[in-house]
Amino acid sequence: MMQNNSEIIIELQGLNDSLANRQIYFALALTSYLITIFVNLMLIATVCVEKSLHEPLYIFLCNLCFNGICGASSFYPKLLHDLLADSHIITYGGCLTQIFVVYSYVFCEFTSLTVMAFDRYLAICRPLQYRTLMTVQRVVQLLLLTWSFTLLETAVGVILTASLPLCRRHVTKIFCTNWEVVKLACSDTTVNNVYGFVLTFSHLSQTGLILVSYGYLVRASLKLQSSRRKFIQTCLPHLITLLVFTTSLMFDTMFSRYGSSTLQVLRNALAAEFLVVPPLINPIIYGINLHQIRSKIFHNFTVKPEISKPHS
Repeated sequence: MMQNNSEIIIELQGLNDSLANRQIYFALALTSYLITIFVNLMLIATVCVEKSLHEPLYIFLCNLCFNGICGASSFYPKLLHDLLADSHIITYGGCLTQIFVVYSYVFCEFTSLTVMAFDRYLAICRPLQYRTLMTVQRVVQLLLLTWSFTLLETAVGVILTASLPLCRRHVTKIFCTNWEVVKLACSDTTVNNVYGFVLTFSHLSQTGLILVSYGYLVRASLKLQSSRRKFIQTCLPHLITLLVFTTSLMFDTMFSRYGSSTLQVLRNALAAEFLVVPPLINPIIYGINLHQIRSKIFHNFTVKPEISKPHS
């Protein structure tokens, strides 16, 4: 049994391709990472610069994009290093840190989408009271609640995992996840499993709240033309974002527990999907569908300063 976990070096066994293939993957991963950072920062900067976009919806969207940057950055840098390295190892402390950031991203994504659904419910179903209910103070409170709830539940899970003595050092993925590290333990993991079920129930409840709010939103949008237009512009991208994220996360969860270890390329793709796809497409979906953001971005990138003509 390994008593001192701080000295453990964990081997990531997900990358077993040839160097030539890994160099191709490196180019693709670097391009994807740079595009992800660019599109998210562009949307955040647009909202910050344009005073007309200082509204709750766009502030929550900035938070979603910031969380996407955190999620992508918990995955890409280590992957890019390993794609060019001969050995794919990580310290146990580094592994726990990666788990903390990855799961913070996952939990914050769910909570942020729940808050955004609540915002859209007030905007469409109670438009006359929206300004009174969704004040600046309420926005700040919701953001603080989102991050406080996220960091607390992630910290508890990581502490439970860190308390387990490990008997093995091999993780069969390209990055650390809580489930893979718990499987390395040589002691009883009942508490970890129970806490995992509690978190699953908690975020399934959040998904239920989102679906209930969408029931009210659809009913309201069918009554008025203005509500229908607002639903399509602001709620449809939110629904697409939720479906993409939950589908990506479900693929990773199911394949890590029940998938075949022989299909390593497919395993890696499905494992990384929830860290690659949502952070990349969320700002694109919202940027294309929200006219206010799309017009501001188009204006900033196309309008050139006028050159003053010399006086005769």
